Amino acid sequence: MSLGTGIVLFVIGAILAFALNVQVDWVDLHLVGYILMIAGAVGIIIGIVLLTRRRSSVATTRTAVDPATGERVTRRSSESDDIV
Repeated sequence: MSLGTGIVLFVIGAILAFALNVQVDWVDLHLVGYILMIAGAVGIIIGIVLLTRRRSSVATTRTAVDPATGERVTRRSSESDDIV
């Protein structure tokens, strides 16, 4: 769920909970509104956490001369610091 989806759910829930004055026999629209507002708030929090999550990667290249043969040896390594 993205940040935009969370905002949309929260707005639709607020409309159902506070602005709509319709009685339906088979469902309580106010309760549905509150549930959508809670789901939207959770979606907004998850979206913010995913936006602030940082990924960093380090690429290292080392060049050395082999003393036995006199050849240049290049070693490349890559590290990734993913937060899961």
